[in-house]
Order: sequence, then structure tokens, then C-alpha cells
Amino acid sequence: MANRCPITYEPCGTAKYSRGGLKMIAPKLLDLKDLPYTAAELRREAANRAKKLSIQGVQPKLSATVSVVDQEFKIVDQFGSYIIKPQNDLFPQLPENEDLTMRMAKTFGLNVPFHGMVYAKDGSLSYFIKRFDRYGKGKKYAVEDFAQLTGNTRDTKYSFTMEKLVPVIDEFCSFPLVEKADFFKRIIFCYVTGNEDMHLKNFSLITKNGKITLAPAYDLLNSSIAIKNPDEEIALTLKGKKSNLKASDFMDYYAKERLKLNEKTIMGILGEMKETIPEWKELIEISFLSDEMKEKYFNLLESRSDMF
Repeated sequence: MANRCPITYEPCGTAKYSRGGLKMIAPKLLDLKDLPYTAAELRREAANRAKKLSIQGVQPKLSATVSVVDQEFKIVDQFGSYIIKPQNDLFPQLPENEDLTMRMAKTFGLNVPFHGMVYAKDGSLSYFIKRFDRYGKGKKYAVEDFAQLTGNTRDTKYSFTMEKLVPVIDEFCSFPLVEKADFFKRIIFCYVTGNEDMHLKNFSLITKNGKITLAPAYDLLNSSIAIKNPDEEIALTLKGKKSNLKASDFMDYYAKERLKLNEKTIMGILGEMKETIPEWKELIEISFLSDEMKEKYFNLLESRSDMF
């Protein structure tokens, strides 16, 4: 059976990666060596380096650069242009899950950074994503997450409401109406893909070319099938609740009343979602998730998208 490239999902014969996938990392990259660690060693590395990194969170993360000469990702302490997330010892298949969900977001027209997966020396897959806050040599765009913007911390990132996010977009974004439509699209996407972990640190604003917009989407994953928090459907309360949400809570209450979006915009986003669902199902089918996980993803997607 032909291999599938973990960067593009296209068949790549006996190779581990497709030519197209390697080119996306670097135009002159002809091959990509395995990460010189096992999944367990990567997690240890991440724990050892955590204090030196500017990236944090629950999942083990490593900073990396790409060496075209050595044809590999190199783990570094600073100035990395990529973030690598290895397999998690508590929750199965997070890299495969996140990569798939980010890919689904892209087909829905959401802005996502370049990402894919890379093999480690034990054959396990790690997820990689290009940092959107870096450019040139060591230069950074100004990025602030919604926790910083609302005076919250890592400890209070869940103690907030969806309603209170609206004034943040109104106050800081250069074109609030455009960003609010984009924000609604993200919220709907997260809901139908079972992401009940979109807390304040998972949304950011970026200042680029003198404009303040929502930063590219990141940390998108179907946490419902991976981390299993059956009591909650979203991370921040909407209309005072985190579960038993109805389509009208999102459309009439949040989009119309709170975000002040017009009917045409709302229906346009929902229509786009309906059109994209077959493509999502195809991606789940060819993804690197186990058959059991694929089925769970399908079922959740079906029941949530049917609501709309």
C-alpha cells in the first residue's frame, strides 16, 4: 500500500513524504530525516527546555528550525521558526487530531499557519506548525492573546464569557466588523469539530502592516474525542452556559444580537460550512487517525453540524 505524506496527505509511494510536502517546508529540501528522538524523549526534552521557551501550555512543545543542509528539523532553545508537539502520553493521537482539524479549518477558509507532521525515530508522528509571529531574522510581530487583552492569566483563562469578547474586538481591531464575522466563523467551526478548549489564550490579535486583525487560527483540535470532557461543549460560557447549546444560541443570540452581524453574513457562513462538510469527511477518512478515532470524529461532526 502506498504511503501518505503527513504534510500534504497525498499518496507518496514508498517515500515518507511527497516532493510537494518537502517543498512547502523549504524549496530546496529533498528529504527530511526523522527527529532523532522517540516520542517519550521528545516529551522529556520539552519538559527540560520549558523554562527557556516563550511557548507554553498543557501540551509538551519544542521550538525548532529547519536545516536544509542537514535535511532535518533542529530542536533549539530560542529563535525557532517552528513549534513541534510530540505524542502525548495522556491523550492519544493529539498530533494527528490537531493536524487534521487545522486542515479542515483551512478548507473552510480560515487563516491557518503552515503545518504538518514529521516522523520521530520510533515511527511516531509529531505535529509541527510554523510560527506566525516571526519574520526575517529574529524579528517578531506584536501578538497579544485575549487573556492579555482582558487582564486575565493562565489561571483565569476559562473564567470569562463569549459575550465579553465582543468589545475586545470592537476596541482593538482596525476593521471590527470584518473580524467579528471571522470570529463567528471560528466559533462555529470549533463547535462542530468538538473543540471545547478554546479559552482566552487560544485567540490572539496580531499587528501587521499597521493593521490589527485576528491572528491566524491555532490550537484547533477535536478535544471532545481526545480529552473527553463530556460536561462541556465550549470553554467560555455563552448565554450563561457551556453545554446544551442550541443553533439559535450561536446564530440569533451571539451572531445577531452580540456580534451585530447581518442575516446575509450569518447565512453565508453557514452555507459555506454546509458546502465544506463533504470535504471535511474526506479529510477525516484519509487522515492519520485510527479507525476508531475517525468514527468518533465523524459521529460528532454529523450530530453538531446537523443542528444548523
